[in-house]
Amino acid sequence: MSALQRFEQRLEQMISGAFARAFRSAVQPVEIAAALQRECDNNAQILSRQRRLVPNDFHVELSGTDLERLAPYDTAMADELVRQLEEHAQANAYSFPGPISIEFEGAEDLTTGRFRIRSQAQARVTGNSTHTQVGRARALLEVNGTQHPLLGGSVVVGRGTDADVRINDPGVSRRHIEFRVDAGGERPRVDVRDLGSTNGMLVDGQKMTSSIADDGTEVKIGSTTMTVRIEQEHPDV
Repeated sequence: MSALQRFEQRLEQMISGAFARAFRSAVQPVEIAAALQRECDNNAQILSRQRRLVPNDFHVELSGTDLERLAPYDTAMADELVRQLEEHAQANAYSFPGPISIEFEGAEDLTTGRFRIRSQAQARVTGNSTHTQVGRARALLEVNGTQHPLLGGSVVVGRGTDADVRINDPGVSRRHIEFRVDAGGERPRVDVRDLGSTNGMLVDGQKMTSSIADDGTEVKIGSTTMTVRIEQEHPDV
């Protein structure tokens, strides 16, 4: 029995015939599963002889009709699709840069029975800060849905365990960039500099070795983009 057949069997056992009736003339779950596998196959990046990086963030776009039919089963289906992708990855020596995420979305230009998939490799991001520090920070770093305070002093971003903000991205060096923060004034001053990384950094799309970072500045290292957020000054009333 193939992986796709096992996926279909698990889904049928879990949801019974209701799902099959709802999707008789619409997008079939096994079609989505096969398309997700192809998305991994077509976007695999060779990291080493025995390891290939594949996307882990997937958006399945459906017609409004198909999305409505899927709604009662979307959580169960997403869970099974994640499981199926994990099996596919294990069989093909694929590595995900972070947790697998599958979202279903509507698309006005799609008709019933048609769908498309958008994907990206979104690295897992971890840091040492607490929720309290994040809440009180006047300058923050937003990375892949996470927030990390830029407190006074130095904040190192990299792939290594000794970095303050760790990004599981193969294009990121162990100690890739450093944010220097002066929080003593009315408004924090944030500077970013490259730490001699292999692939360098882009600041708002321009390759630089150092730069002043303002509110909204985007810094890209490897395939990961982070955004600097700085508390705006509040004029006296």
